[in-house]
Amino acid sequence: MTSKLDQLKQYTTVVADTGDLDAIARLKPVDATTNPSLLLKAAAMPRYAELLDSAVAGAGGDLGLACDRFGVAVGQEILKVIPGRISTEVDARLSFDTDSTLRRAERLMGLYEEAGIGRERVLIKIASTWEGIRAAEKLERMGIQTNLTLLFNFAQAAACADAGVFLISPFVGRIYDWYKKAEGRDFTGSEDPGVQSVSRIYRYYKANGYRTVVMGASFRNLGQIEALAGCDRLTISPELLQKLADDQAPLQRNLAPGNEAEARTVLDETAFRWQLNEDPMATEKLAEGIRLFARDQEKLEALLASRR
Repeated sequence: MTSKLDQLKQYTTVVADTGDLDAIARLKPVDATTNPSLLLKAAAMPRYAELLDSAVAGAGGDLGLACDRFGVAVGQEILKVIPGRISTEVDARLSFDTDSTLRRAERLMGLYEEAGIGRERVLIKIASTWEGIRAAEKLERMGIQTNLTLLFNFAQAAACADAGVFLISPFVGRIYDWYKKAEGRDFTGSEDPGVQSVSRIYRYYKANGYRTVVMGASFRNLGQIEALAGCDRLTISPELLQKLADDQAPLQRNLAPGNEAEARTVLDETAFRWQLNEDPMATEKLAEGIRLFARDQEKLEALLASRR
């Protein structure tokens, strides 16, 4: 029998959402993604101790640079065991500063290039704020491709597509979490609000000919993954990847380009901010996500500072 993981790979590019090299080597995804929380977990692994020390030694006392150097070093190790791309995230504390996001993204890419890694193997992750989307638009024109993360709302997805970003990461599980708590009930399959959000974005992109890749992220259970089989990409934790690998049941494709039509939505800044404001789930989850990543960035900086 064929595992659900192997069946999923027939429809969807599978991405590992981790910095765990052993898990990546075992589960053989095409791409991998990291974020400040995952880098903090990686920093606690003995195998990364030397990379931590090297990141600090080459940063001249600049903790932000040390974090970037460590993130890129982890990315280099991951690229040795995957055929595709690594996503490396810009400091979340810059999420509302277009110019600073641009500079940090260029620095991250410069560090990869200094290590001999070409731009075609790296995506720069940026929060899907208005300022982040504008930074991504400029980076794409410079030949630096981007992954717009912390995406919870259709307006964010529409603005990203019009900006020409390479890839978006709509967060299935965090949308599910919010509605489960708000409504006091569980959701399964196609009734899951997170699944519905990604499905709508996928159909909208395909109906309007956008080339931006849709990569569902932040999964809580196998049902969410299975409901989105056929999405361009799915980034999945090692734990859920292993469950897919261990399950031999049939897996059907649920998303495919079709004849669904939804009129193209072009948003200026005012319309974008209003639509986000009108969505309490997206407003809360975007702010919360940025805060959590910022706190983990600070913890990583403190860890690096302790090694000076």
